Amino acid sequence: MAAQIPDPLPTGFQLGEYAIDRKIGGGGFSMVYLAFDPAGLPVAIKEYLPDGMVGRDGDGTVRPISEDKEKTFRQGMKYFFDEGRTLANIRHPNVVEVVNFFRANETVYMVMRYERGKTLQRHIHDLHEEPMREGFVRASFVQLLNGLREIHAQRLLHLDIKPSNIYVRQDGSPLLIDFGAARHVLLADQKYVPMYTPGFAAPEQYNQRDRLGPWTDIYGIGASMYTCIAKRPPPPANERLEEDKLGSAAKDFAGTYSPDFLALIDNLLRLPYTERPQSVFSVQKRLIELVPAHARPAKQSLMEVIKQKLTQPL
Repeated sequence: MAAQIPDPLPTGFQLGEYAIDRKIGGGGFSMVYLAFDPAGLPVAIKEYLPDGMVGRDGDGTVRPISEDKEKTFRQGMKYFFDEGRTLANIRHPNVVEVVNFFRANETVYMVMRYERGKTLQRHIHDLHEEPMREGFVRASFVQLLNGLREIHAQRLLHLDIKPSNIYVRQDGSPLLIDFGAARHVLLADQKYVPMYTPGFAAPEQYNQRDRLGPWTDIYGIGASMYTCIAKRPPPPANERLEEDKLGSAAKDFAGTYSPDFLALIDNLLRLPYTERPQSVFSVQKRLIELVPAHARPAKQSLMEVIKQKLTQPL
């Protein structure tokens, strides 16, 4: 049976100081709306609204559908609120900007800066059978990894990196969005039900939660890069542990992409977490080094290469 999905807030609904325009996304644990602030500027508002767990009254109030759902709903709402508070303190051009968060209608709302563009998943879909350019993938992920480094510096893991959670602005710059699965590295409470997306979740997200670390998000980066070139995600990691049918990107896509680029993707998707790169910086450094040596000025520092790469057109 499909999970019960509450109705979205209607057009014109006044949510605090914000006027709801329409639903623009969401699913699973939240609903996202386009809304306008008092100055008439557009914002995106994310409402904590887990499917199959809550219903909505006529006045917009959200209520658990049963007593046994209430505890899980309240626990998830606490995490949602805590993540909004954490993200509100992060200002980075490659991380979604949270400008406000508040409680209303017996749930929690996260107000984010509205960005024009489309998800990387939509970009992949729109290419149809045309291969995605390696230069675009490299440039996009070099920038995105800057944002992920900032997230990890705050002792936070994203844990749900995938093309649908990577937003590409109209100017081509990427944005890491949807931190619904994010968790503090030092989170002591292990009772929370883990959230992950098969194909993009690392093996340790299934049954080794004590081994989560930057390398876990790095697997998601590798799976997202793989999806860019294969137009499909890798098999779920738990299935790969039983019988690994993924194959090798270096062999499957030879001739279309450079050998070193494909070897990096294979490395990011290794099943044992100790065999993957252990830091985002090391992945970023490797992506930059993929730029042919003849295309880089002699004696150029790593930061100069990054700066140059980020200013190049996609």
